[in-house]
Amino acid sequence: MELQKDSIIQLDFTEEMRNSYRDYAVSVIISRALPDVRDGLKPVQRRILYAMTELGLAPDKPHRKSARIVGDTMGKYHPHGDSSIYDALVHMTEDYSLSIPLVDGHGNFGSIDGDSAAAMRYTEARLSAGAMTMLGNLDKQLVPFGPNFDESEKEPLVLPATLPNLLINGTTGIAVGMATNMPPHNPSEVIDGVIAYMKNPDITISGLMKYIKGPDFPTGAIITNAEEIENIYRTGEGKLKVRAKTEIEKSDYGRTNIVITEIPYTVAGNKTKLLESLVNLTRDKVFDEIYDVRDESSKEGIRLVIEVKKDRNIDNLLNGLYKKTAMEDTYGVNMLAVKDKQPITFDLKSLIQEFVLFQEELYTKEYTYLLEKANSRLEIVEGLIKATDVIDLIIEILRGSSSVKQAKSCLVNGDTTDITFRSKASEKQAKTLDFTEAQADAILAMPLSRLVGLELLKLHQENDTLLANIAEYQKVLGDKEELHGVIQTRLKAYKKQFSTPRRTELANMTLQNYVEEVKEEELYVLVDRFGYTKSVDASSYSRIAPETLEEYHHITPLMNTDRLCVFTKGGNMHQIKAMNIPKGRAKDKGVLIQTLCKLEDDEPLLYISFRDLFDSQLLFVTAQGFVKLVSGVEFETNRLTVAATKLAENDSLVCVQPVTVEDAIAGDRKVIMITEQGLSLGYPLSEVNELKKTGRGVKGISLTAKDLVKYAGFVTPDLETVTFDGKTYYPKKIRSRKRAAKGQKAQIS
Repeated sequence: MELQKDSIIQLDFTEEMRNSYRDYAVSVIISRALPDVRDGLKPVQRRILYAMTELGLAPDKPHRKSARIVGDTMGKYHPHGDSSIYDALVHMTEDYSLSIPLVDGHGNFGSIDGDSAAAMRYTEARLSAGAMTMLGNLDKQLVPFGPNFDESEKEPLVLPATLPNLLINGTTGIAVGMATNMPPHNPSEVIDGVIAYMKNPDITISGLMKYIKGPDFPTGAIITNAEEIENIYRTGEGKLKVRAKTEIEKSDYGRTNIVITEIPYTVAGNKTKLLESLVNLTRDKVFDEIYDVRDESSKEGIRLVIEVKKDRNIDNLLNGLYKKTAMEDTYGVNMLAVKDKQPITFDLKSLIQEFVLFQEELYTKEYTYLLEKANSRLEIVEGLIKATDVIDLIIEILRGSSSVKQAKSCLVNGDTTDITFRSKASEKQAKTLDFTEAQADAILAMPLSRLVGLELLKLHQENDTLLANIAEYQKVLGDKEELHGVIQTRLKAYKKQFSTPRRTELANMTLQNYVEEVKEEELYVLVDRFGYTKSVDASSYSRIAPETLEEYHHITPLMNTDRLCVFTKGGNMHQIKAMNIPKGRAKDKGVLIQTLCKLEDDEPLLYISFRDLFDSQLLFVTAQGFVKLVSGVEFETNRLTVAATKLAENDSLVCVQPVTVEDAIAGDRKVIMITEQGLSLGYPLSEVNELKKTGRGVKGISLTAKDLVKYAGFVTPDLETVTFDGKTYYPKKIRSRKRAAKGQKAQIS
């Protein structure tokens, strides 16, 4: 079938993508991720609470299965998947995330440790008392309703929240190109701040901070940069440093316990991860001061115990823990919310201002509703009272009428047509009746029991009450100060109901640098021919049998504060902290050295301690006969792997040997070089030049095309033999290196 020309729509691809993505972004921002500034809720939260209201799940009613709540929410209002709805429901039950939880959960809804909630078919929920402050007036037509996604139901576009939920509970959400991260606050402080603003709309942010001192996290802890809070409240964004609260206790055997009693809000719901990080740092010996880490938390509260070894600096260790773990973390504040379908970053005062404006709107609508309802009832009551005065006439009208419609017409309009009266006087009086339609309906429906004296008294009392209420409603609606007074009265009642002491401490603290504290001891590092490595202390080393020591190719004495330097044939140097080398006994196998540093295929050649490098030079000899001295200072670095020397193609190191100050002073050391073809050469160490580590070196021996140096080192002049590869060499003559002389055939036995 051939397409008609006018059925083809030509679009610019770039423009179409731009428009489509913009529509998607707006949908995510407004309808999914960001809270409304008025009730502080995201759409999914609002829909869950409304669905629970529709199910009648008030705080005084039994819990209902979470699956039913999720099903109603998804089927009627939020068709975006059950898992996201259940996650939002679970979050609203968390007393460690919200200052006032909005849902009362029954069953396993997870924990502060990081345990996930049970499946929705196993848990139950109902609304909390806090939620009722946002749902209590839904029946008074205070907020607009709109159609749901398929226009089969109506849902509130905002809840009639009479509590400043956005500031009290905070929120978090990630949209497209923007995000919100509103910290929770203390309910009493926020209510006091709102009341202060209502009394003085010109109050400054500094003035508000006399009441709202700063965020108050449900997990407590300490904000360590309290001086930044005012700037955050002015700009609506910034960073807070939140630190765990700790106590120091004495433990057994002279040890000390650091007890974490409150954790940062950023790890709320993930306490186990914090504990695991502390255990890992202890296991990896990042903090040598820690003896043990354990979790002793219970229903009474959090208690993470860090047991510290005897005679260690507790303050210094804490500085290290704050720096390297989530015991101190950053909470990024971004006070972003939606107003009139626009995302806006608010400051503290503007947030309170928006809440107050919303309250004025709600309470005006509420009192207008109450006034209309009272006036309607007053009309009925006045009609009933008036009817009791002429009840005999009304009975006569009813008995003489042929229909209710005829009787009602007489009561409202005085129409006596076709009504039979006992006397002309009654008919004349009936023509004067002028009840309203509502009054006539009430009179016709009135039971005879209302004619009892007590019932008549109740009508008069109700009339007086209605008149007083109407006067009160008109007074509130006619005077803004009176309206504010009503709002403040209800807020004060909420303060009494939800008041809690401040949990988060505000302070100004500076994080000190951690000084690695290690008790020095002498170690011996033992490496066998397969590369298995371990360390033993000096006393253990002295008890190892000589025949056992012969099994190790490298034995290096050093302090546990030193570093082991591993030079390889490939010309690289790897560093290993001595304290990271596992301690073992003589019979222990140890660990492969490759697991301690980034060794590749080139095998290690020589091991020396980092301490020796500062006071020495290093003699480098390569397989192609190049030789040089390098100052040990050049190897002072914090990098774990560096290039130790420059090598030509197909060349490799055969010797790295430290030259100490004593060796240099002696001046009579001789360098010995032995080749694969059995040639040897010796010359004074003093003839070797000192070069940079990046230099290749100078020719130390002339070699034939296929010959290579297989052994090199320096010895004392009185040494006549060199044992290497199971053979003993007798170098015959010392020549000057400056001639790059050929070696002589060495005597071998």
